[in-house]
Amino acid sequence: MRAVTTRVSEASVSVGGNILGSIGRGYLVLLGIGPADTEKEAVHLAEKICNLRVFEDENGKMNRSLSQVGGEILAVSQFTLYADLKSRRPGFSHAAKPEAAIPLYEKFMEKCRDMGFHVEHGEFGADMQVSSVNDGPVTLIFDTDEV
Repeated sequence: MRAVTTRVSEASVSVGGNILGSIGRGYLVLLGIGPADTEKEAVHLAEKICNLRVFEDENGKMNRSLSQVGGEILAVSQFTLYADLKSRRPGFSHAAKPEAAIPLYEKFMEKCRDMGFHVEHGEFGADMQVSSVNDGPVTLIFDTDEV
């Protein structure tokens, strides 16, 4: 699994002008799922992201976690994170098919909720418009093959 995680002061996702999910302070997580991914990767990635300490403490150091700041999560499916970029026109055969990806996307969100976080989300496979106000900016890239 791959995730681009951005610390935000607010973020939202909409389809056709209708807002599906919206958060205040927290993380916008663009989540890509590969064909070899399992529930193990979904749980591991959720734990890794939810326990990050990238919010500033009273000394201006990135030392506080999402729970310590009362943060939320907006999870947006992003199959393009598995794009094959060898040519000018990206290929997407390296991304998991929806029947495999949807349950893992849902497992990721379920694990975040089980850890006590409010989670909003987009619509899997839809043409979504994502808005965010990056805080910092702080943007981190995760790949379960590496973390």
